[in-house]
Amino acid sequence: MFYYLFHYLLGEGVPGARLMEYVTVRSGAAFVLAMLIAIVFGRRVINILQKRQVGEIVRNLGLKDQEKKKGTPTMGGIIIILAIIAPCLLVANLSNPYMLLMLLSTLWLGTIGFLDDYKKLQYHNKDGLKGKYKIVGQVGIGFIVAAAMYFTPAITTVANVEVSGQAPDKETVVVYEGTPEKAPVTTIPFIKNHNFDYTSLTRWMGDHAETGGWIAFLLITIFFVAATSNGANLTDGLDGLATGCSAIIGVALAIMAYLGSNVIYSSYLNIMYIPGSEELVVYMSAFMGALVGFLWYNAYPAQVFMGDTGSLTLGGIIAVFAVLIHKELLLPVLCALFYIEDLSVMIQVAYFRLTHGKRVFKMTPLHHHFQKEAGTVQALIQKPLMPVHEGKIVVRFWIIGIILAALTFVTLKIR
Repeated sequence: MFYYLFHYLLGEGVPGARLMEYVTVRSGAAFVLAMLIAIVFGRRVINILQKRQVGEIVRNLGLKDQEKKKGTPTMGGIIIILAIIAPCLLVANLSNPYMLLMLLSTLWLGTIGFLDDYKKLQYHNKDGLKGKYKIVGQVGIGFIVAAAMYFTPAITTVANVEVSGQAPDKETVVVYEGTPEKAPVTTIPFIKNHNFDYTSLTRWMGDHAETGGWIAFLLITIFFVAATSNGANLTDGLDGLATGCSAIIGVALAIMAYLGSNVIYSSYLNIMYIPGSEELVVYMSAFMGALVGFLWYNAYPAQVFMGDTGSLTLGGIIAVFAVLIHKELLLPVLCALFYIEDLSVMIQVAYFRLTHGKRVFKMTPLHHHFQKEAGTVQALIQKPLMPVHEGKIVVRFWIIGIILAALTFVTLKIR
């Protein structure tokens, strides 16, 4: 609301009212507000959860200090969601379609996670909401986002084109030709101009190739929303693990959004220019602030867990955000940790069924493999032989996340 208040004051000629016109100022304000909300009001939410006995249900998996986590308040994702939405309502331009889609995605995915946690607590088990209902919800938001990008006139892109100089001493420059248009395109590393048009996959459809391209884009969107949301959910098994990894990914996505919304920086990186997407930087700043504030209570030893209310939401937010800035094909690098967690579970289950009880890892998701002592279970991979402390696993995963974020940017300069 401050955005519109300052806009009104600017029209009245009030000095300093132009500050809210700058994305950097509003992004900084969103980060600080989100962090303070998470820290200040987070304590109150934790107290309410404790009074209502909303505690974590822990199964005996033979992990060190596991029993100590029993009864720790869960559903802390409520803190994250509130800390994201409140600053956006205060300092964001709520007429921007990118911002509206992110707020819708946050509430949509948060509701799915909340229902999952609620059913777990209601029936005192770890089953929660049936998997098919989670998938339907994830597919639903993926469909809505892709459809909105197709039908909303304000959501456009301007493709980047390399132009070589006429003389030997002239440098190759990047220009943006034509007017903003709608096209099922994305940024991909290692390719000239970094552009990939999904229509190239459906040229066999002739006159309907572009429609086919948008359908391919829709399917890719749904895939990444489901995979990233579930990956973040599986990663949320150690104190601060999913929170820290998501914050690191958020920093990378915020930088990408800022660069893609500025024609000068887009030209430098040779990526498509996305008019109006600068408002996403404000959202992602609130996202990062909320996670930093939540980490105040979620760091080892955790005073609260985010539950599926938080983890399903975080992964979905990351995927939707990447789709909106046309960087979804960079997610396999940026979110590799999430997908590795996904794959570790899939590999374990498949091998277990094929071999009638044998395992590849000592335990999945993968982060739990490092907590198990060698020889406690029969598995193909026994290293490390001694269990690694939870805090060390978390920090090492954070370091890997930082490396992956840096590598994601490096790939944009390798062609």
